[in-house]
Amino acid sequence: MAENFRKPHGPGGPGGHGGPRGGFQKPKNMGKTIATLLGYIGKSKWLLAVVAVCLVLNTLCSVGGSYLLKPLINECIVPGDYPRLARMLALMACVYVCAAALSYTYSRIMVHVSQKATYAIRRDLFAKMQRLPLNYFDVHTHGELMSRYTNDIDTLTEILQNGMVSLASGVLTFVGVVAVMLYLSPLLFLVTVFSLGLMLVVIMTVGKRSRRYFTAQQRDLGEVNGYIEEMIEGQKVIKVFNHEAKAKEGFDRRNERYRRSATNAQSFAGAMMPAMGNISHINYALTCCVGALLSIAVGLDLGALVVYLQYTRQVSQPISQVSQQVNNILAAIAGAERVFEVMEAAPELDEGQVTLVNVSRGPDGTLTEAAARSDGWAWKKPDGTLVPLQGDVRFQDVVFRYVPEKTILNGISLYAKPGQKIAFVGSTGAGKTTITNLINRFYEIESGLITYDGINVRDIRKESLRRSLGIVLQDTHLFTGTIADNIRYGKLDATDEEVRAAARLANADTFISHLPKGYDTWITDDGGNLSQGERQLLAIARAAVADPPVLILDEATSSIDTRTEKLIERGMDRLMADRTVFVIAHRLSTVRNARAIMVLEQGEIIERGDHDDLIAQGGKYYQLYTGQAELS
Repeated sequence: MAENFRKPHGPGGPGGHGGPRGGFQKPKNMGKTIATLLGYIGKSKWLLAVVAVCLVLNTLCSVGGSYLLKPLINECIVPGDYPRLARMLALMACVYVCAAALSYTYSRIMVHVSQKATYAIRRDLFAKMQRLPLNYFDVHTHGELMSRYTNDIDTLTEILQNGMVSLASGVLTFVGVVAVMLYLSPLLFLVTVFSLGLMLVVIMTVGKRSRRYFTAQQRDLGEVNGYIEEMIEGQKVIKVFNHEAKAKEGFDRRNERYRRSATNAQSFAGAMMPAMGNISHINYALTCCVGALLSIAVGLDLGALVVYLQYTRQVSQPISQVSQQVNNILAAIAGAERVFEVMEAAPELDEGQVTLVNVSRGPDGTLTEAAARSDGWAWKKPDGTLVPLQGDVRFQDVVFRYVPEKTILNGISLYAKPGQKIAFVGSTGAGKTTITNLINRFYEIESGLITYDGINVRDIRKESLRRSLGIVLQDTHLFTGTIADNIRYGKLDATDEEVRAAARLANADTFISHLPKGYDTWITDDGGNLSQGERQLLAIARAAVADPPVLILDEATSSIDTRTEKLIERGMDRLMADRTVFVIAHRLSTVRNARAIMVLEQGEIIERGDHDDLIAQGGKYYQLYTGQAELS
């Protein structure tokens, strides 16, 4: 639609690579996001309690298993008590088997909890998107919204499944190991404190640089993927204009930029573990030297020294684990925040109370509500009054803006009586499509009044309003499924015969019958296996099966060649018979038989009348029709 205003694609645009996978983005309101997230995982609070118990017991087993080395050495190996040694080894084996079983248990439970939570989040996100107004999608790119379902939710799932328990396990293990080390030898722990301080300095220094490069890597990755998607979609244009070399040059430039940022990011990230490992080795060597001196000076027993050395190997692992998971968790929370921002967006308002109902007509002509459609539809007001649905649409001094600084429609007044065909012509941006979008309340007017059978459209429930309208858009969208399914989209309970009748009405039955499986032919990739004209015919058939009293044709025959257009004219005439029809057309030959033709220019109706009247006026329509002015 020419009048819409959309954001340009950025790194979070096509391809859905706006999330911080591997990068770092601090959430804006962590407390609120965590509270919302806890609301989802809190539904499994008893399972989380089991996970907490398993984590604590697993930590006790892991830390305690290492501590058993002390009595094993002092009381079994040194004295040479082999029977007791066998019992101690059996005990250690049981402890570590329990630790493994507990780890498996809480990991399995967290898989269930995380998948249940992300299932609910994904379900609520999709449900919320169905309630958002159309202008929300005008200012948010498809790639940007898709990244909520892909990167953001996938990152969140990974953190809920592994990151949170890994963080909790790391903290518990660190606390447990430090407590036992202090108990074994406060003097030796001074050496450990020095090493831990050095590790923290390395983590803060390397981590800061790493986060910056990861952010650049993610930005460049988004550009690469967005460029690839754009080039794949435009392959025909690229080949027609011999643009392959230029396209490759653009890809190489972006790919090289991504390579440099990824190399820097991975270099710093890769340096973290070797640095931590080397510091751990230095800590181990220092501890060995100081421990040996303490054994000689103060009589530190051999078992305590061996156990302490074992803990020096373990104490650095939780630090690395926690430092890594903190960044990942913050990134996941930032992704969750973006998801919850969509959920918190203002939904499409609908204060209408007038509904559309099926009616039957009695012998005396009175209308009564019916369970199934027999004699037509009627508007049912809150007081129970039934108003026959006829298709009388009127605009009175309507003013509309998509954005405050640009007026799209300025004081539009028009009427379409039941059964009349009203056409809109004018240059791009004149406001033709906007008028039809206001009839079905895709957008709300700023001032003025739109009535439908004498009822303010604001008082009609949007679901009922849109059910009374049939729309054929210029850009046809087909869904994955059979041809019959796509036609039936206009009326979900349509029978096979109704589907075929609608196809015959739109003259689509001929080409459908020549397909390998006829109406059961499978459509994929938005109808990529059909020609543009065939897709347009299916859209017309979809509108026909709905059998609406008001029909909106937004350049419905734009993709149909002149020969095909002639073939479907009679079908279109039958479709438009006894209906109020609004037509937006670039081919002026398609609107010659319209009851009234509105010529729009800069949001205002500058001429109106039928074809002969407008030709006689010799104004803008005459210039368009005779080719003296351009219609685009």
